[in-house]
Amino acid sequence: MPQPPSAVSRDEPVIRDRDDACPGALRLHAADDGHLARVRIPGGALTAHQASLLASAADRFGDGHLELTSRGNVQLRGLADGCGAGLAALLDAAGLLPAPGHERVRNIVATPTSQDVLPWVRELDRLLCANARVTALSGRFLFALDDGRGDVAALEPDVTVLGRPGGRALVRLGAAAGAVAVAAQDAPRAALLAAEYFLDAADAAGTRAWRLAELPAGHALDDAEFTARLTAAGIDAARTPEVAWPYTAPPRPWGRGPGPRGDLCVLPPLGRMTTGQWRVLAEVAGHGDGLRITPWRTVVLPDAPLRGPVDGPALLEEAGLVVSAGNPWQSVTACTGRPGCAKSLADVRADARALVDRARGPLPVHWSGCERRCGHPRGTQWVDALATEDGYRLSVDGRTLPHGPDLAAALTAARETTSSPQSPKPQ
Repeated sequence: MPQPPSAVSRDEPVIRDRDDACPGALRLHAADDGHLARVRIPGGALTAHQASLLASAADRFGDGHLELTSRGNVQLRGLADGCGAGLAALLDAAGLLPAPGHERVRNIVATPTSQDVLPWVRELDRLLCANARVTALSGRFLFALDDGRGDVAALEPDVTVLGRPGGRALVRLGAAAGAVAVAAQDAPRAALLAAEYFLDAADAAGTRAWRLAELPAGHALDDAEFTARLTAAGIDAARTPEVAWPYTAPPRPWGRGPGPRGDLCVLPPLGRMTTGQWRVLAEVAGHGDGLRITPWRTVVLPDAPLRGPVDGPALLEEAGLVVSAGNPWQSVTACTGRPGCAKSLADVRADARALVDRARGPLPVHWSGCERRCGHPRGTQWVDALATEDGYRLSVDGRTLPHGPDLAAALTAARETTSSPQSPKPQ
């Protein structure tokens, strides 16, 4: 995807002078609207019962809303002082805190419409939670388990596992051109060893890197060394120097299928739901095969009821959630903005809502309250609507687009922008 203007250049090492403060379910973040908890959901997989308990947590301790993140996790906001112990107990009862010391490193995204990757998710999560070394990973380190279609592999993960025919898998380190081939059954352990390899390299570099892309060139991970490490651990591994990495667009709301049951893709506008909406989602999921939170702030409901006594699409639409194609919310995202974030210069969500029907176009748009651009899209070209002291600055591929006072017209024009010849394409 085009590198956002605020992103760190991959040509320069990042030198951290502080520990990672990424929030978790136990390490709460103090925001302007109260404390924030981020609950890791490996592979985005939740049972309907677990989803119901999350709604109870948001009502009991928070502001009555749940947010989806770009890592397929769930956030609770507006948490009161002193709620940590009660929240932890509720999450533990829901089976969402299997290893409290590891809860921030369980960042695993997976192809949401595939059942084949779920055994990988469960095994990698088990290995992470049983390994003391990986507690040193930052809360931003990302594993992607892709069934081979190339959806989550395009999210700039630190470690990618890509399914291949014949019971094989490729393990990729960062954005490497090549990968290491292993048996599919060995893929979760290989992913764990890749994380340990990164930690060794980060320690040697001394720059306190949080992600693979932040390692200095002299300490970058090497496929040959990784292959040797896998072999020493008893994993049959072979280097694949060049890989034609696939790419498939993420799931989007697609409407009803032809049969009485099928997968539903549900979009909460701006990735935020009331507990009432969330409970409707859990109710429909309870008649199917649970929920899959996706890193595109949607929810996939596998084997959901599409008609009959339980009409899933109708219930979800009545609750204000998007379940059919063509809705303008499908290509609009935003950070938290005011009043929840002290760094934001605008109430970006309110501004996004005001213009969602008036400023349509092919390119997605992300509204950001500050230069950090939290939650911006990955794996695609997008319009950057950045709040400044003087209004919004619009850009595509890092190129600022001058505009007049009519923001709706300017945003519409920006969303019609074609890619420049130098623009990176999804991998």
